[in-house]
Amino acid sequence: MNTPAPHTPDAPRDLVGIGIGPFNLSLAALADPLTGLDAVFYDQRPGFRWHPGLLIDGARVQVPFLADLVTLVDPASPWTFLNHLRARERLFPFYFAERFHIERAEYDAYCRWVAENLPALRFHHQVDAVRWNPERDLFEVDYTQLDAGGEAEALGRTHTRNVVLGIGTEPHVPDPLRPLVEDPAVPVVHAADYLRHRDTLLAAGHVTVIGTGQSGAEVFLDLLRHRPAGRERLHWLGRTGALAPMEYSKLGLEHFTPDYTRYFHGLAEPVRDRLVAAQWQLHKGIDADTTAAIHDELYRRTLDGGWPDTTLTPGVHVRTAGRIAATQVELHLEHEQQKTRSRLTTDAVVLATGHRERPLGRLLAGLDPYMRRDSSERPRVDDRHRLVLDPCVTGSVYVQNAETHTHGVGTPDLGLAAWRSATILNDLTGREPYPLPARTAFTTFGLDGGLPQIPSARHHRALTPLVDGI
Repeated sequence: MNTPAPHTPDAPRDLVGIGIGPFNLSLAALADPLTGLDAVFYDQRPGFRWHPGLLIDGARVQVPFLADLVTLVDPASPWTFLNHLRARERLFPFYFAERFHIERAEYDAYCRWVAENLPALRFHHQVDAVRWNPERDLFEVDYTQLDAGGEAEALGRTHTRNVVLGIGTEPHVPDPLRPLVEDPAVPVVHAADYLRHRDTLLAAGHVTVIGTGQSGAEVFLDLLRHRPAGRERLHWLGRTGALAPMEYSKLGLEHFTPDYTRYFHGLAEPVRDRLVAAQWQLHKGIDADTTAAIHDELYRRTLDGGWPDTTLTPGVHVRTAGRIAATQVELHLEHEQQKTRSRLTTDAVVLATGHRERPLGRLLAGLDPYMRRDSSERPRVDDRHRLVLDPCVTGSVYVQNAETHTHGVGTPDLGLAAWRSATILNDLTGREPYPLPARTAFTTFGLDGGLPQIPSARHHRALTPLVDGI
């Protein structure tokens, strides 16, 4: 671990990170050993947690453990998952467990270990605004320091040459169900809060899970396993035309390589938009092991004759919803293919309806005059993950997990976290502290006649060489 030099309060930082999720945590871990780089990362939460409401027993991360915060660009880093196991004296048990995909709770524990030991992280700091100061050629970052109860304790301002946004995603609630979620008397919860409400859901007479992706499958399986045989009273429905498995073939996974990301970024905007919509099964399908576990559990419940009291219906969307009395919900459903409609009365609803990128507008309102946008008014992002700003802005604003429209379905994938972090640090420093491979896929995605190339950092603009080495 690098011991940073004391920061002079009035001196500008080289980098301010906003948000401390897995992606900015990866960046902080890779930035840690870079001498001469003055970086700090802010997050309003009291500490690191990764989707705590979905840390269901047995649920596994859908990428191998090698897709940790650093390994795929620096396997010798002290912040690898394997070094975490070594520090906790768990390396031999992991060796004998022979697990390539770890449990989600274990990934969360690993990230918390990293977060607790990196000196550049500042939790209890809520970033309120980012502005460009043309007189000083610096960004101004205003923040509120919070106390243990989350109340405002002090105001602060940091000046920095560069900013990286890693504010992540937020739970998505479809419009027809939004009023129900906002009413605390109605048992409608997003899957992101599933574990907090699990006991209430298990006690409910009838439960409906909406959403046929991975989180919906995991919630349905957990409820199924803990409700009595013959009295399960579970509905599982969603818009997709099938309870479809996630694409997990070896060549299919090459859509989550830097090669494909660079290819995708070079496509025309309308083509990119069509591809993102069409490639849902690359990242929104269900893990094959989870579908197998659901089928095994349902099959086991037929051994004594009869069928479990469950209904699994894909291809359905919720048109409207309302309350019945104070404790029940009525869902008005429409089948996409049949164009038929029906009503479903249920005692509780779990919305496994996914997450959406958090909008940047409020946070970056001060930068709006400088931002360049595409035809859909989305921020343009260049091949080095920087917002495209007016040339008068000499600093860079990097984005993490906010560029699906420009970089494709690999944007939220944990397997690309270390590569993107290294790309950002190479560009930021004007050097190559993390040499990156020129080729990462067997597939050649375009007809340009050559292999994808990574621009050398020495060809990029840099304010000053910031890094002496690692």
